[in-house]
Amino acid sequence: MKKVLLLSSMAAAGMQPSFAETIPADSIQNSVDLDEVVVNATRATAGTPMAYSNVSKNELSKNNYGQDVPYLIAQTPSVVVTSDAGTGIGYTGYRVRGTDSNRINVTVNGVPVNDSESHTVFWVNMPDFASSVDNIQVQRGAGTSTNGAASFGATIGMQTQKPELKPYAEVNSAAGSFGTFKNTVKGGTGLLYDHFVFDARYSKLDSDGFIDRAKADLSSYYGSAAYYGGATMIRYQVFGSSERTNQAWNYVPSDSIRNGNRTFNSCGMYAEKDENGKVILGADKKPVYRFYDQTDNYWQQHHHLTAAHRFENNWDLNATLHYTNGKGYYEDYKEYAKLAKYNLNSFTNAAGETVKKTDLVRRKWLRNDFYGAIVNASYTGDKLRAVFGGGISNYDGNHTGNVIWARNYNNLSPDHVYYDSDAQKLDYNLFAKANYDFTNWLSGYLDLQYRGIRYTSTGTTDNFGDDKQQVLDIDERFNFFNPKVGLNVNRNGHNAFASFAVANREPNRNNYTDAGVNEYPTHETLYDYEAGYSYTARNGFAGVNLYYMDYKNQLILTGKLSEIGEALTSNVKDSYRMGIELMGGVRICSWLDWRGNVALSSNKIRNFVETVDIYTMYPDGEGGEYEDWADTREIHYKKTDIAMSPDVVANSSFDFHVADFTASFNSVYVGRQYLDNTSSKSRSLDPYFVNSIQLGYSFRPRFMKEIALGVRVNNLFNTKYETNGWVYSYINEETGHGDNNRIIQDGKATQAGTNVMAALTLRF
Repeated sequence: MKKVLLLSSMAAAGMQPSFAETIPADSIQNSVDLDEVVVNATRATAGTPMAYSNVSKNELSKNNYGQDVPYLIAQTPSVVVTSDAGTGIGYTGYRVRGTDSNRINVTVNGVPVNDSESHTVFWVNMPDFASSVDNIQVQRGAGTSTNGAASFGATIGMQTQKPELKPYAEVNSAAGSFGTFKNTVKGGTGLLYDHFVFDARYSKLDSDGFIDRAKADLSSYYGSAAYYGGATMIRYQVFGSSERTNQAWNYVPSDSIRNGNRTFNSCGMYAEKDENGKVILGADKKPVYRFYDQTDNYWQQHHHLTAAHRFENNWDLNATLHYTNGKGYYEDYKEYAKLAKYNLNSFTNAAGETVKKTDLVRRKWLRNDFYGAIVNASYTGDKLRAVFGGGISNYDGNHTGNVIWARNYNNLSPDHVYYDSDAQKLDYNLFAKANYDFTNWLSGYLDLQYRGIRYTSTGTTDNFGDDKQQVLDIDERFNFFNPKVGLNVNRNGHNAFASFAVANREPNRNNYTDAGVNEYPTHETLYDYEAGYSYTARNGFAGVNLYYMDYKNQLILTGKLSEIGEALTSNVKDSYRMGIELMGGVRICSWLDWRGNVALSSNKIRNFVETVDIYTMYPDGEGGEYEDWADTREIHYKKTDIAMSPDVVANSSFDFHVADFTASFNSVYVGRQYLDNTSSKSRSLDPYFVNSIQLGYSFRPRFMKEIALGVRVNNLFNTKYETNGWVYSYINEETGHGDNNRIIQDGKATQAGTNVMAALTLRF
């Protein structure tokens, strides 16, 4: 049977083909499979003038050693990943072109995944989801029209596994450093009675983490039941998870890092006290510290019911009903907590003293329901390919805080409530997009979307100031028009495109709750200009993308703090991201391939005003001094770097393959990342260069399909590096006003040194 080597004609858009991937030529069908119809409404395809990368099922399977989805797309251009526990398991995150996760739209089969209020995706709630994913597309920039949260830096579309038409079973077990274990069992019935297919998966992950007390206890599942009847498909999917993760989100202070303690975790740390609440001192006359088991707990379940039909007149129609239920809490220990903040009265202790502060344990609950419908119709003609669609969804959320224990506090009612607020968000959109072939090498693209939002929230929050809880009374409506237009040229292996897009984004919950006094957030707007060129040959490809992302009223951290010490956000009028992304790959010889990418960018705020707190020293009345807040000062910057936006991100991968043995050597370089918007080197993460190696061998005995062995060594050369962080800095009047005289409090996400994972996969 003739084999066809597939190379992407969209290499300039960041697509990185696997040179070894082949398919039977006579199996290529003229029509799109019904499973593809469901996701194509929100996907970029050949001829779509934008930058995007596809990650195939084979790549996901090869690299899946239990790390979250962000780590499986980390080799695509402009992506930077981070992990609270330092291992890529548990709480993980990512940025694309410097854009944080609450500005990145994520969908599964076109269904929104982003939390409606925070706009982010908590990957800890989707452990080993990659084991049920067929492919992932990462669109950089404004992306195509989609459902759910606004895309302000990237769109990530995941397609779940396609039903297998033959029976199968698979067992995968992996184990490695930091007590990490991953076990996955999956299987399917194949096609039954010519119409029905059932697939299922269960995964269990455990890891102690690199950071102290950063243990993750995770489980997830996936199930699918599909009916195929000629031109009709009906499929029900359910997937969900349970997670219990010890908190590590305070990160490691710079002082600890300098002293060689890269695993320090302050979450849950408290000074031991006697029955009267007095600190117990050790033999060294210093407090004796203990650690409370401070955890995050969440349960989530997704339901998708999809129907798709192909008509004889080149039309396809699909519709999806979806429902997501989630509930959970995180629990933490608070020392010397002000009782009034928790709606508790002061009390008199055994010594007759009035107690207004004490140690306590709180639980912050989130319960939510998210449900909606999506409908898409697509037309495929000789010259015109068009999609019309839209969706509507509603979110109901409840935020509640409970005090479950307080030191020496008698008669504390069970699950004492100290704040309670409700939220509702209605989100709906309509879009029409089309590709039209003017000639056999020139096509035009038009994408028009209307999105409407109503967000309401009432009740109290955990923010406390002026001796009272913050009261919410939010009722906001937004109407956005998001147009996109472009041209694409494709001729004899050459591909070029140019496009312009507009995106709008509403504030998230924290933008409202953490706004300053007399400040009210407004929506943000992005004007995205993109252009690219690529050339694809038989044994290689090369490409370049140029982009200029112009933001109006972008919401950022300003350096201001609320009266309770929380960082505040504000709209800045003028900011931008501009850059160039270079991609390439070559088949060096029959057994060795190389591919890589580098992104060079400039990410700036024009006319930024930083607010800095001023502290001074006052006599304490006992012959000493204490430091207290005195004033604030504004510092003006004509142009400064946007926080957490490196100007260089580069990836390289060498892939070796001989018969059933494979090996790959991967490298990543990330430039300096500033922790605030002042371009201060003293408040930044150092650049880092990290390498990994992966080995695999598979064989096929007569009694089963395959036995596959794999070993992955992360951070091969034991590089010490950090990938995320926070900072608060202030000026002490006694030490001067210069930047070098600032007092800095910070935390940095240190990552694991050399660590190993080994895996065994049995396929039947």
